[in-house]
Amino acid sequence: MDRLDFIDTRFGTANHYRFSQGNCLPLTGTPFAMNYISVQSRSKDSSWWFHPEDHSFLGLRLTHQPSPWIGDFSTFTCLPVSGAITIGDDFHNQWSYRPKEATFQPHQIQLSSPGQGLSVLATASTYAFQYAFSFENGGAGIIIHHPGASAWQVSSDGKTLHGYVKNQSDCEDKDLKMYVTIHLSHPIVERKIGKELMTCALNDSHEDSFFYFAFDKVIKEIELSGATSFISHKQALINYQTEGKLTFKQAVEKNRSSWLSYLERIEVTNQDKEKEHLFYQHFYRSLLFPQRWYEIDDLGQDIHYNTLTKTVAKGKLYTNNGFWDTSKTLYPFLSLIAPEIYEEVLEGLVSSYKDTGYLPKWLSPDERGMMPGTLADAVIADGAMKGLGKKDWPVLLEAMLATAKNDKEDKKYGRLASKDYEALGYIPNAYPESVNQTLDYSYSDFCIGQLAGLLGQKALAAHYHYQSLNYRNLIDSEQTCLRGKDKQGHFASDFQPKEWGGDYTEGSSYQNAWGVYHDFLGLIKAIGGKAIFAKTLEELCNTSPDFLVGSYGFEIHEMSELAAQDFGQIAISNQPSFHLPYLYYFVGKPAYGQLIIKNLLNHAFTKTGYPGDEDNGSMSSWYLLNTIGLYPMTPGSSQYLLGIPNLDKIVIHLPNQKDLVISCQNNHPQHQFVTEVNFNDAKVTKLYMTHRDLLKGGKLAFKLGLVPPIRNLKQADFPFSLTK
Repeated sequence: MDRLDFIDTRFGTANHYRFSQGNCLPLTGTPFAMNYISVQSRSKDSSWWFHPEDHSFLGLRLTHQPSPWIGDFSTFTCLPVSGAITIGDDFHNQWSYRPKEATFQPHQIQLSSPGQGLSVLATASTYAFQYAFSFENGGAGIIIHHPGASAWQVSSDGKTLHGYVKNQSDCEDKDLKMYVTIHLSHPIVERKIGKELMTCALNDSHEDSFFYFAFDKVIKEIELSGATSFISHKQALINYQTEGKLTFKQAVEKNRSSWLSYLERIEVTNQDKEKEHLFYQHFYRSLLFPQRWYEIDDLGQDIHYNTLTKTVAKGKLYTNNGFWDTSKTLYPFLSLIAPEIYEEVLEGLVSSYKDTGYLPKWLSPDERGMMPGTLADAVIADGAMKGLGKKDWPVLLEAMLATAKNDKEDKKYGRLASKDYEALGYIPNAYPESVNQTLDYSYSDFCIGQLAGLLGQKALAAHYHYQSLNYRNLIDSEQTCLRGKDKQGHFASDFQPKEWGGDYTEGSSYQNAWGVYHDFLGLIKAIGGKAIFAKTLEELCNTSPDFLVGSYGFEIHEMSELAAQDFGQIAISNQPSFHLPYLYYFVGKPAYGQLIIKNLLNHAFTKTGYPGDEDNGSMSSWYLLNTIGLYPMTPGSSQYLLGIPNLDKIVIHLPNQKDLVISCQNNHPQHQFVTEVNFNDAKVTKLYMTHRDLLKGGKLAFKLGLVPPIRNLKQADFPFSLTK
């Protein structure tokens, strides 16, 4: 078995539908592709179009859906059918398959209908896709259906389809089109469109949402290959010439190799083989996003479609990513195993700035303006501190400053309420999620300061590092947490620590009051010292997972997930809690954090699914990093905290051709504490290692024990914090 045999892309989907969580669709394609292929099992026009237990098959969906909350865009579904059809909709033409007999892998999908003698094979690359359909009973036909409108023209020989699909989701360009070219192994002999199945000439160009194409009745096998473009029909043909002119067998092998080129960058070994399988399941998921939005023209230039100006622009660009979700885990993970992709994303951030005047917050396909903060800043600062994207640093700093200032006071782009933040030093609670907004802006200020420092702009760096301490304006020493204030500087009088929403994002103060990623020691000091903060952490961990629905008004899925996991108020099901176990490191008690982390890895993450929101690879990356034993607590510092590995041996093939070999002695359930760490046979006394240290390669050896060691930590042993 190779690593791809460990992966079933339906992993997590059952749990995903239990609580209606983030994206866990079974996606087939290549890493960071522009398109993915999935199975559509439901006809309802919504974002919930697949369920792993459904036996219904409505076709192969070419999808760009990063999350059900965001929805799909520029999608169409291809359904093979046998024999004549009588009603022009997807519901009356679906057929059944047996999910347990189907194969869902990163590089291919295989399924069949025992009742209708139909079988389906599918694979996809960055811009292209290949399908192979079998019709045991003859009467071959294909249906193309989708939520929005499209138009398709058949070539004179009947073997080529040229069309476009109109976007049906939010976008600056309301007329955004995805251009498609499809090439067939056999000619189309008849076409019908719409609910009434109106017969049309092959070259008809009417728009509709349902199309039926029939082949000669004796045909029993059809291969279909195609490519897409968001730029033009010409560019779709260029993309097809580059990737689409392959037989199905050739395409499967090429796409298989593409996946292995990434999955083989980490080799893991463990006595419990299920943990090896689980590792690669998460590895696959972490490589799906962000998705490529740029294409390569006939001159070899990188180009992309600027939806704001509705023109073609030069440069790389990636989409389908929310930086609030991914900046803390996915990008630090990519910096270790795929820095070439990270650097392309940084180039894409330059393109976004040139296209719109701002850095993006949540792209799909363009700015959605969702979630607090402008955490592309963290991606920039962390990459820069690791030496990535150096040629773009000056323009990236310019972009960070423009986004922070937000002269237009645009609600969709840049910082919300930036003028209030500058004047007051916090976001007043007249705005939703005011605490999270303030924390994220403070952290972004730190990130700006880091890049300014790298560029030698000392005064600018000092200004933004000082401004990054604005979080202190929301500290309530009486409640020992951060709370929202009004414009007059008053805290609300009716504070309930378990109340969700209001000043907080997708949680209560328990999950959201500690996101001071750049200055934990300063936060602890301001709260009242390590003893008081340790008591606060004890309350956080030991408080039952109860909640008050607060401003949400009803139980949202993140609340359900908190209650289901039963890990106190550590809602590892969502991004605000990702760092909470590691807060113990900053009060000199790393063993408490290690105990929590090991229990989370072994009990919250199971072979049946995720504990919560797998948004754009963020939760998978959290699992991978913690399983490896390295956690980037402060992106922008270039440090990784030393956690507790959950596998016997991990070999990371670094981008500089060196190997980092991580071993874990006594990796058993009863050994829950790290008693010793050695790097290249030298004892490690610090609680962290730097990115530069790791890139040296060598042996990082952890030893676990039944009880934690007694440690006398020095100031230099503590992780990064602006306040010392």
